[in-house]
Amino acid sequence: MVSSALCSTGRFAPSPTGRMHLGNVFSALLSYLSVKSKGGRWLLRIEDIDPERSRKEHAKWLMDDLQWLGLTWDDEVVFQSERSDIYEHYFRLLGERGLTYPCYCTRNDILSTQAPHESDGRVVYKGTCRHLPPQPGKAAATRLMVPDSEVTFTDGHYGTHSVRLAQQVGDFIIRRKDGAWAYQLAVVVDDGLMGVNEVVRGRDLLLSSPQQMYIAELLGFEPPQFIHLPLLCNTVGQRLSKRDKSLDMGSLRQRYEAHEIIGLLACWAGLQSEPLPVSPQELTARFTWEKVPVNDIIVDFV
Repeated sequence: MVSSALCSTGRFAPSPTGRMHLGNVFSALLSYLSVKSKGGRWLLRIEDIDPERSRKEHAKWLMDDLQWLGLTWDDEVVFQSERSDIYEHYFRLLGERGLTYPCYCTRNDILSTQAPHESDGRVVYKGTCRHLPPQPGKAAATRLMVPDSEVTFTDGHYGTHSVRLAQQVGDFIIRRKDGAWAYQLAVVVDDGLMGVNEVVRGRDLLLSSPQQMYIAELLGFEPPQFIHLPLLCNTVGQRLSKRDKSLDMGSLRQRYEAHEIIGLLACWAGLQSEPLPVSPQELTARFTWEKVPVNDIIVDFV
């Protein structure tokens, strides 16, 4: 159960790597409704730290699509690409405490020595480079050491989970070989400094929660309440992605009105019995997580 809280602050943090699709909008809508139903603030952060895939025009599309849908954010938009000095500060703090090390392994190196985890295909890094001496001049990612301990947290929709960091996560990257900041470090720093205390996102990121809680503890931030939601999947069970061009906002805006799209998503979320047109603001008063399904939602929609 998710309890009401004073001064709730949520956020939507998309990556500008293409047009939003229905799955992105579903996450944005439930994130908005969850925090607004408590009278809180909803922030927008553009996670554009990947220089190879992020595009400024895509960020403009994201903001325009959200406004068209009636999902209006509070305060100024935050761009991760403008915060490198901030990440550098916290990165150095971790390094000064002896918690990081350079990793020279390639993905093929890792896959050749271990099999993916049976349940989700995730490969757990075994610490191959943890005790190697530095190799000057050789490109290296930076990994954060994790202890052999258990992290237990209560997700606001999926209940209590316990994860052993060493066995189920392993030492993980906080800075890539090309110098780009890794998601796990940047998101914790940003949520902490922006005062975010509620994070709503797809259940595929559930295992990121203990990693982010661990970093938050090391840096002195209070972890947010994590609330994960079911994924929207196509008829063969694949999670919707930017490959589903007929379901991206560029295509949808040509065929539907904003309130029609919101009404359909609200129906899938269990907030209304039929996909009737509705605005996000009209849904706020009737929102509750108890209505939202736990199982993934099959989308048969053209």
